[in-house]
Amino acid sequence: MRKEDIIKPENLVYEKPKLMNDTDMHYCPGCSHGVVHKLIAEVIQEMGLEEDAIGVCPVGCSVFAYRYLDIDWQEAAHGRAPALATAIKRLWPNKLVFSYQGDGDIGCIGTGEAIHALNRGENIAMIFINNAIYGMTGGQMAPTTLIGQKTVTCPYGRDPQLHGYPLKISEMAALLEGTCFVSRNSVQNVAAIRKTKKAIRKAFENSLAGKGSSLVEIVSTCSSGWKLTPVKANEWMEENMFKYYQLGDLKDKE
Repeated sequence: MRKEDIIKPENLVYEKPKLMNDTDMHYCPGCSHGVVHKLIAEVIQEMGLEEDAIGVCPVGCSVFAYRYLDIDWQEAAHGRAPALATAIKRLWPNKLVFSYQGDGDIGCIGTGEAIHALNRGENIAMIFINNAIYGMTGGQMAPTTLIGQKTVTCPYGRDPQLHGYPLKISEMAALLEGTCFVSRNSVQNVAAIRKTKKAIRKAFENSLAGKGSSLVEIVSTCSSGWKLTPVKANEWMEENMFKYYQLGDLKDKE
């Protein structure tokens, strides 16, 4: 059998999403960002929204997201992605508009923008990467850092008497009248990746249907910030993060 007889469209098992640019990613080995980027590209492509998707990337590890996905992007000031996404969606209500944010962006400097956009029921989707640390700036304690978890700014572990408790953004969002879909997922294995992809698609569909705000939290790893190998980081996430940030749909308003 010749190679030409095998390499045919009908025999295709997998291919890189066409919306993914041929650009080397700056993310650390094992980082969850790359997987989530690929899922977003796949969903947009499968929905046929290549010309109608607008992403808003924040300050943080995903600040260069526009380099990797060949769609329209806007760059927001730190924490202001929901405000910018709100303006874009109101100006172009027929577009798919989503923000892509980390835990420091959505859970600290941008909490006000995020909560109020969700409460207003803006027809946008928020993709929230929660790796419990400030990865880009050296591994400082984040709003979602777990109790006892060590970072460079809490080297003895997070102490609730000193630092307060980890924020559960998704639980807060689920209580708001403006949210229609709130889901917490992960991407450490194939089964988890498939569930996350479904959640992202649902959030995007809700945005187009005008059902209100959707928030998809993705509990992730930060191998560099956690000082662990990618494999050990996934294990630590499963053993520790999932206990506090329980996976599943927190709200699904049909």
